[in-house]
Amino acid sequence: MKNYELTVLIHPDLEMNLDPALDKVKKLIESNGGKIIKEENDGKKRLAYPVARQEFAVYYFFELELPAAAPSKISSTLNITDEVIRYLLVSVDERKVKFEAKQKARKASSEGEEKEEVKGE
Repeated sequence: MKNYELTVLIHPDLEMNLDPALDKVKKLIESNGGKIIKEENDGKKRLAYPVARQEFAVYYFFELELPAAAPSKISSTLNITDEVIRYLLVSVDERKVKFEAKQKARKASSEGEEKEEVKGE
C-alpha cells in the first residue's frame, strides 16, 4: 500500500453539518481498501477564484494508505459527488516519509537523553 494525501473542498452550505459528506468520503476510501491515517478539518476559507459559482469552501485534509487500483476509483467517484466541489489526491514522496520518521526518532531519543540527565543530577 502506498501513502497518499487527499484534500477535499466541500460545499460551503454543508458547513454546519459536515458529517454526511465526510462519511460519504470516508466510506468511499474504506470500500476501496484504503486506510485513513490522519484527518484534519482546516475550516471554511475563501477561494482564490469562484469554483462552481462558490466563493468559499470547507477544506478537509486526509492522509491515506491506498492499494494500487484505488486512486483511480476514488477520483472517478469524487468527480460526480455533489458535496465535493474540488479535490486533490496526490501520492506522498517516500523520501519525505522516511525523513519524517527519522526526525521523530531523533526527537524521541533526544527527549529520552534529556530525561536521563535530569534524573542523574
